[in-house]
Parts: sequence; structure tokens; C-alpha cells
Amino acid sequence: MADLLYRWPVAAKFGSRVPKEKFYENGHVTNAIREKFVTEVQRITWAYKLAEVTINLPGNPAVPEVQVFQIDAKMDDVSEPVLTAIDKAIPFPVVFEITRGDGANRSVRMVAAHKQLGVGAPQLSAYYSTGWQPANAERQLLPTAITLPALYTALLGPLTPVTVRPGEEMSDVVARLQSVRKLEREIAALERKLRTERQLNRKIDLRRALRTKQLELEQQR
Repeated sequence: MADLLYRWPVAAKFGSRVPKEKFYENGHVTNAIREKFVTEVQRITWAYKLAEVTINLPGNPAVPEVQVFQIDAKMDDVSEPVLTAIDKAIPFPVVFEITRGDGANRSVRMVAAHKQLGVGAPQLSAYYSTGWQPANAERQLLPTAITLPALYTALLGPLTPVTVRPGEEMSDVVARLQSVRKLEREIAALERKLRTERQLNRKIDLRRALRTKQLELEQQR
């Protein structure tokens, strides 16, 4: 899990507070999720807008802009159903910064899901996050990129448990993560079978299959 925060460009500052009620109006927010907004969220700020007009990087239909939303938590954290409701209401990729605590105890984490735009509702991957860090931690400059899609991949890549390969887009990274999770499940199942198998020839077959899957996993990471 990466520990990093970005120094968002001053030119991209948006700084508009968004009432929680706006997200109730968009999409199908259940009563249970609305209750989570009430109990978990103190304030939502549309903080930065990364776009060609603000940071001079061209987008494309997959990543026309990237929005940065800052959420002040009432308690220890903000749950994923709340993030998902906000994500689905915004027609652009979103990076969240969640802040909790006060004064010297104030801390922040960056979290995002890969958002795939296209026909119909946006498709969201799992959420990836940094660890909690002091709110006054030193921030890094944005990764070097020549397009918004490349910047989006560079922003999200360090949050994921795999290494982003040269030339990969975020959709490629997400697909590889899905393969990694599938292989991890298959390896765990083979290891369970190996522990309980009594027949020697069957153990040999299981060990061979296990080694193959482990090699595939190394290649995917």
C-alpha cells in the first residue's frame, strides 16, 4: 500500500462545496446509503479539476477529465458505498482524498476506483487506497505525463498491488489485477487440496499444477 499524496496544481483548483443532497438526486441512492452519508460525511468539496483547460493535458473519451473530491469524515472513515454513490453521479474519473480527525491528529488517505466510461452507466473497479498519513505530510508533484489518460494511470497505479508496466493504460492494469485475484484464489484452492491429499501420484500432479499457477502469478504481477 503506497503512502503518497499529490500536490494538486493551483491552476486546477475548483474549491466548490457540494451538498450531500445533490447525490441523493442522482442515481438510485437507497435509504441505507443515504444514512451513511448522514452519519459518515461532514463535508464534500469538489477540490480540483484536472483537464486540458486547467493543466494543458489533452484527454480522450475514456478520460476527458479527472476530478479530485475531498471528503471530511465525521468519524474514522467514509465507506465504499458512499464513494460509489458519488463516483456514479460524476461523469468523469474521480480521485478522492478522505480526511479525518482534528489538529495534530488530522490524517488523510487517497482512494480511487478505475472508472470506465462508455455506453450506459460508468463501470467501477474495486477501490484502491493509500494508507492513512498525517494531513501535513509532504506532497509530491504530479507524475510526468503528456495526456490525461497517462496521468490517470500514473495517479492510480501506485495505489494498486501490481506494478504498472510501460505503456499500460489503467484498464490494462485493472484487467491484470482481476487475473491476479483469480490466480490467488486458484493457488489457495490447490494448496488446500495438497494438504489433504493422501495419494502420492495425485500430490505430484497437484504440486505441478501449483508451480504453474505460481509462475503465472509472478508474470502477472
